[in-house]
Amino acid sequence: MGLQRPVVRVLSLGRISYTAGLQFQTECVRRHKNGLSGSVLVSETKPLDTLLLCEHSPPVYTVGMRQAAYPSSEEARLRQLGAEFFRTDRGGLITFHGPGQLVCYPVLNLAHFQRKSIRWYIDQLERTMMELCHRYGLETSTSSDRGIWVKDNKICALGVHCGRYITSHGLALNCNTDLGWFEHIVPCGIEGKGVTSLSKELKRNVTVAEVTLPFLEVFEQQFMCTLTISEMRDTSDGFAAWL
Repeated sequence: MGLQRPVVRVLSLGRISYTAGLQFQTECVRRHKNGLSGSVLVSETKPLDTLLLCEHSPPVYTVGMRQAAYPSSEEARLRQLGAEFFRTDRGGLITFHGPGQLVCYPVLNLAHFQRKSIRWYIDQLERTMMELCHRYGLETSTSSDRGIWVKDNKICALGVHCGRYITSHGLALNCNTDLGWFEHIVPCGIEGKGVTSLSKELKRNVTVAEVTLPFLEVFEQQFMCTLTISEMRDTSDGFAAWL
């Protein structure tokens, strides 16, 4: 008998602030960890593996756990451009999120998948995005710097957090985002490299809406899971009832 495929719920949040994205992740992670400790509230549903899909607006710069290179003066400079700025607990250095970028935050219990391994998980994310780009006719690669590259230009950034094998944060694929925002930083702290997008490489407008379904198809195949699409329903605490 084969192993049962894990079920992963998908919620498309649309364009939301980075703060809202963090709140959704935090709530999903909390319920997963409560499930591990046996302290799920009676009013809560069973914690579920979840993909949170969104675009971030307003534009935002985020930095990972290695924050020494980004003093308050640098934060102030970037905020003056009209962007928000957040310090996070993900891996990696500085990056940008904004409209035209497919952002995916998988909140998964890795014990439900083929291997309970953060290295395996990151490798699977990279393979997912490489296969997605391949579907669009792009030759991509990975490197020790992480992320997905078209030659020397990064098209997809990865930065994850994992505690007790519960994942958060994730990936950001440049579809038709304004790449000019990246000119104000050294993306991911990597000198001498650039950024690109699907639209730039394909020389046509490639929207987040166009890419979402192929992304989900590839994710489902790569992670050997079954995706179910959920709809948000407003609740008194500001979170979706499906959580």
